[in-house]
Amino acid sequence: MRDAFSRCHPAVNALFFALAIGFSMCLAHPAWLAASLAGALWYHAQLRPRQAGRFFLRVTLPVMLLGALVNPVFSHAGVTVLAYLPSGNPLTLESVLCGLDAGLMLGAVLTWFACCTEVMTSDKYVYLFGRVAPALSLVLSMTLRFVPRFHAQLQRVRAAQRGLAPQAEPDGVLQRLRRGACVLSAVVTWALENAVDTADSMRARGYGLPGRTAFSLWCLDARDRAILLWLGSCGTYLLCGALAGGLYWRCCPTVQAAPVTPRTVSFLLAGLALCLTPAILGEREAGQWKRLHSDA
Repeated sequence: MRDAFSRCHPAVNALFFALAIGFSMCLAHPAWLAASLAGALWYHAQLRPRQAGRFFLRVTLPVMLLGALVNPVFSHAGVTVLAYLPSGNPLTLESVLCGLDAGLMLGAVLTWFACCTEVMTSDKYVYLFGRVAPALSLVLSMTLRFVPRFHAQLQRVRAAQRGLAPQAEPDGVLQRLRRGACVLSAVVTWALENAVDTADSMRARGYGLPGRTAFSLWCLDARDRAILLWLGSCGTYLLCGALAGGLYWRCCPTVQAAPVTPRTVSFLLAGLALCLTPAILGEREAGQWKRLHSDA
């Protein structure tokens, strides 16, 4: 990746995604979730400018709508009855708000995970956990590489079968299932053999042995230390706000939330600053490049 945040030290990337995803999963305050979703969408648009809109329409938005609609249908807790469903169960305001809150949470977490897969490459996981947990880092790196490589190999096997028999197209559903099973069997066999070869290669190189040194492309410079300090400060302040009840939110059976005070607003602003950090770094770098090109 070429954006400013993904070029930071892997520890910076790992700390940010741990804070953003962890707080998005644990805190249910709608204002915080909206800020988290906004930061995730903005940063994902920077990472994948051509595919961000399609990802939002095809993946994020349907998941959010599903979470918002399923909860009022199956959960009927609440004291404010809006209407009655055809089944006779009440549709309450509290269940609708809980569904919207769940939709925001799902959208934010899903988009942050999409950004994490773009930024946290397999070599970064190996760098971070190679000495502490060598087996875990190897499994994580292989897992991240598995899906794109599996899809590419699947396309190659399909193209090879079509090249061997271009005229023999499957007629019925049974023949299509049989051909699909043959393709899947070949790709699964390739994946298992590739995993064994990777493990043998890493073992032959001495991976995981005590005292083993490794080449690294990253160096923790002053900028990375400043970003780590900033992320740690925002995360600590947000955690203190959550423990102090400043971000309290409850939907059922009645809606209860922390009162809007300057302290509560400061907690939300800290969360917003945390979520907007990668996007702001990218915009700042883009502005610097534009000024340099204009001066040249």
